[in-house]
Amino acid sequence: MDAPPHEAAASAARQEAARLTAMDVHGVALTYVDNAGITRVKAVPTARLAHAAQWGVGMSPVFDVYLSDDSAVTSAHIGGPDGDLRLFPDLGRLTVLAAQPGWAWAPADRFEQDGAPYAACQRGFARRMAERAARSGLGLRMGYETEWVVTHAAEAGGGADGPQDAARARRYAGPGPAYGMTRVIGLSGYVRDVLKALADQDVEVLQIHPEYSPGQFEISTAPSDPVAAADEVVLVRETIRAVSAHHGLHATFAPVVEHGAVGNGAHLHLSLRKDGGNLFRGGDGPLGMTRTGEAFLAGVLRALPALLAVTSPHPAGYLRLAPSMWAGVFQCWGPENREAALRFIPGPAREPQAANAEIKCIDATANPYLVAGAVIAAGLDGIDRKDTLPPPVSGDPAVTRAAVPRLPAGLPEALEHFRGSALLREALGDALYEAFLAVREGEQARLRHHGPEALVADLRHHY
Repeated sequence: MDAPPHEAAASAARQEAARLTAMDVHGVALTYVDNAGITRVKAVPTARLAHAAQWGVGMSPVFDVYLSDDSAVTSAHIGGPDGDLRLFPDLGRLTVLAAQPGWAWAPADRFEQDGAPYAACQRGFARRMAERAARSGLGLRMGYETEWVVTHAAEAGGGADGPQDAARARRYAGPGPAYGMTRVIGLSGYVRDVLKALADQDVEVLQIHPEYSPGQFEISTAPSDPVAAADEVVLVRETIRAVSAHHGLHATFAPVVEHGAVGNGAHLHLSLRKDGGNLFRGGDGPLGMTRTGEAFLAGVLRALPALLAVTSPHPAGYLRLAPSMWAGVFQCWGPENREAALRFIPGPAREPQAANAEIKCIDATANPYLVAGAVIAAGLDGIDRKDTLPPPVSGDPAVTRAAVPRLPAGLPEALEHFRGSALLREALGDALYEAFLAVREGEQARLRHHGPEALVADLRHHY
């Protein structure tokens, strides 16, 4: 994205500010997601929105080398106290926040002081990769699943030394079996308010249901273009947090909330389009894919060991990535196979546009813009190479003993693959690549002596 024309942006923002003021909105939160997967914010009064749209809002680039605990590392291109950036709100995504009265939100693009695009802007990276696909006549439709666990706010801090047995059951809101209606009944007002807030914000929800773990829910939203999909998952999470607070509850999207329990994923669904058609249907490739669609997925599958550093970038995420937990830890694909890292969903025969693929080895410590861009880069590389998919896998490889590679079992191994990926370095660019790697290495070093319980406690309130 080029820097917005100053006068045109200011004029549009003045109109938006007048609309917001008439709605009693007094503050606008401008957000971006950093390399630790944390959503950072600068807020402006509504009356200053036009100024922000014309000149941007200052913020240090050092946050690109912040870790999840707000300590900082440094990298070859980014780090230290020097420099400043300008955050420009995307007025096309400006949203009045239904669960935060008096507030609006807009995602921000980041630029240098002279107006040049900031090389390490994660949202800009996702846009560049989507534009790279578009130059080949290809379009992506993406949608993230959001899983979270709800606890009673007063007991949200219970961890390794917290209450157990009956007290543990009280800590989680909405007791009841996995996928059980009793959990929806127990939290019907809460679930209703989540749905209402999202509807008021024009977020199209496809479904919501209780998930496997105590107090766990999942929501799926309609697919969109890659940047809009990443924007939307940020908005969905912050809306859920706000609704939870209004109900005296605490929502956590951390990949592991309790060691040994099923964790929270952030699975990505995607389809590849050309000339209005879905390239995952109507071809002579596996399960009716076109050869281009097959090559895209084959490229993603081949790159998964390196992609895992992007999709599951916190050491604790690997406590979730266990076999036989439907987390997708095997480097394989299969139709409707929830143990495969790449699940292919053919969809009903009467709905050719419904065919899509799901990447399962993703959690909410990942930056969704980096996930989107990296997946597109891997898929386009597969097309360039004319990659083909191996035979599909059925069943649980941990049970069937199928000769299927296991994805990295820890962040150090994933980072080895990431360091060796010329594909991801080229796609991200040196500044973003080096900053991301420095953060991941810093997070690993900071937590290298933590046991499982300490790892879980470390991230519970950060995500």
